[in-house]
Amino acid sequence: MRTFRSRTRTRTPRIPGERRMLVAMAVDATGSGMYVPFSLVFFHHVTGLSFATVGLVLTVVGLLGLGALPIAGAAVDRYGAQRVQLLLYVVRGTGFLLYPFAHSLPAFAVVALATAFGERAFPAVQQSLIGEVAQGADGDRLQASSRALRNGGLGAGSLLASLIVGFGGNAGFTAAAWLNAASFVLAALLMRGVKAERRAPVAAEVLPSAGYRQVFADRPFLGLTAANFLNSLGYAALSVLFPLYITTWLRGPQALTGIAFTLNTVMCAAGGVVVAARVRSRGARRTRSAALGSVLFAAAFAAQIVLGTFRPGSGLVLAGALLLIVALYTLGELVHSPSAGALSVAAAPEALRGRYLAAYQLSWSLSAALAPSLFTALMAVDGRLPWGVLVVTSLVAAAIVVRLERVLPGGAVRVVPAGRGVRVAVAAG
Repeated sequence: MRTFRSRTRTRTPRIPGERRMLVAMAVDATGSGMYVPFSLVFFHHVTGLSFATVGLVLTVVGLLGLGALPIAGAAVDRYGAQRVQLLLYVVRGTGFLLYPFAHSLPAFAVVALATAFGERAFPAVQQSLIGEVAQGADGDRLQASSRALRNGGLGAGSLLASLIVGFGGNAGFTAAAWLNAASFVLAALLMRGVKAERRAPVAAEVLPSAGYRQVFADRPFLGLTAANFLNSLGYAALSVLFPLYITTWLRGPQALTGIAFTLNTVMCAAGGVVVAARVRSRGARRTRSAALGSVLFAAAFAAQIVLGTFRPGSGLVLAGALLLIVALYTLGELVHSPSAGALSVAAAPEALRGRYLAAYQLSWSLSAALAPSLFTALMAVDGRLPWGVLVVTSLVAAAIVVRLERVLPGGAVRVVPAGRGVRVAVAAG
């Protein structure tokens, strides 16, 4: 006689429009990957201006572009993240469409400034949009997917651009610029199909017309932003400090830099969603998992000090040690990034989420501006010194986030289950 046992299996259905949103993220990242790894070289070939001119303009407009953050934050709170994001897609797409025609310094400066405004504001707006379309564990899952798609798309775009430039020469850079513009248009069309809903403001969580005054009066959120600034210096190390350290202090081959980047990109793209899901399944508080990521960062940076002290003469030993350190560093990134991102979104009052996340994004932008000068100055004293500073900043960031558990909103600290599980009966004989 056959008996039937009812077992349950929980499925988490996709958020309405989630697939379109993820495809849009991948398209956006692939387009960006066609120019981000080349930066100075890309704009030099597209505009015909000298490297020195391009570098100076990009630095100046990058700093001026920070002014877009408070404007974008206020616009999100008034009009919704989706409308602002679509506008930014238009701005970024128009900029890359016009770059090949900006052969004079004034023209390049104007186009670069408009594009910088769009580029600087976009991450905060996208974070706000994730907060509008997803709650609880769904938000953590989207954060992880976003990070994985960003890394995978940048790698794919870089490879595609290399092929285009390899076959097309200088004309290939123009083609890459226009393909990037097309990617923004396609991403915008996809995002139009995503339904974003905003709750009505709750009186207890926002003061009328408070604006940025409430943001800067929110000490727990400012503490979270300060901790992210310390962590973001560690994120900047991969692109700024690693290459300098490998080629000067360790006297290793330049090829190791490319291998390190590739390993980081592949691990983030392949493991981002898996690691984040494992962290969620363990029921870890967002604060604790973000702190764990910071501790893993500190361990990787401490390992660099050890490696820089012994400086193995064998190229094989050096390469193996570096790749192990990069793997540990990337594991820290996989653990920290989704939890820290979801924590910042959940800790922001919904009615002022745009302003809150604009302030939070400023920590990323400031660290990106500060890191090159800070790391090179410390390297001039001793190659191990910047890693020592990063060990301290990472551990301090971990301590700050854990201490903030008591004062941050409970719904931000603990992951709220999606609550949309579907029970499926399975017959067993």
